[in-house]
Amino acid sequence: MPTQKSSSSATLTLETGQVWEMADSNLRIGLIGKTLVHYKHYRGSCPRASVSLTGKEALQEFLRKNKAVLAKGKPTPTKSASRERSSRVRN
Repeated sequence: MPTQKSSSSATLTLETGQVWEMADSNLRIGLIGKTLVHYKHYRGSCPRASVSLTGKEALQEFLRKNKAVLAKGKPTPTKSASRERSSRVRN
């Protein structure tokens, strides 16, 4: 009888700007390409680490292995908010 993969082994969705929290460190996703991901892996709350580059599948496996949890991020500014700011600027 063939074994089926459980839902816990489903692929993690990586998006730009995500912060993943682990037991002793954090990982911030930078740019995402077709197969590669730029990220910063750092300890504490200040992301001063150098940018690293790895494959999507390798990073997803690393996050799964280290039981990473997606942190609640700041909401991204809406397009209308950026228009309001630019309209206030005087020439």
